[in-house]
Amino acid sequence: MRIPSAIITGMALAVVLTSCGSGGDSDAPTGSMRPPPKVASLGPFVGECGHVTDDEVRDLGGLGTISQVFKNATGCSYQGSGIAGPSVTFASYRGSPIEREKAWVSNFGREPEAIDVGGRPGFAALDPDGSICDLAVQLDDDFFEWSTNNGIFAAGNPCDRARALAELTVGRLG
Repeated sequence: MRIPSAIITGMALAVVLTSCGSGGDSDAPTGSMRPPPKVASLGPFVGECGHVTDDEVRDLGGLGTISQVFKNATGCSYQGSGIAGPSVTFASYRGSPIEREKAWVSNFGREPEAIDVGGRPGFAALDPDGSICDLAVQLDDDFFEWSTNNGIFAAGNPCDRARALAELTVGRLG
């Protein structure tokens, strides 16, 4: 007697479970109601280190002698010699909003100022003590940034140095 009742119970359970799904006759749309994700339009290729040579970074960045260079797929970092010496950093951001970078530098007390480099919009942000500048340039849905740090002993506006490097990058876009 147990086997027939188990079979009947199993069949009843199967009928109940299959009838709980959504029917094919429903007028309700299926799937997500979210719009499709935005596909970023890639800007021009900025090349390794913004198409700027190590010697140009040394000269325009005011580094004197370069003691360390780090390069990877998205950026480059140069350190001048000496304790607390000057430094220069380049970074390229694909499909990333420049506004997020602008908000980030604002959080560190660097007030972004709208700029134009070779017909491309961007911003320059100088820190309150005048020793660090972040300069970013928009390239479609991408942007690149040159960041210059005068170090303890260097003089002059680091944004002038970052701008000279950014002008080379924009001028060499491919």
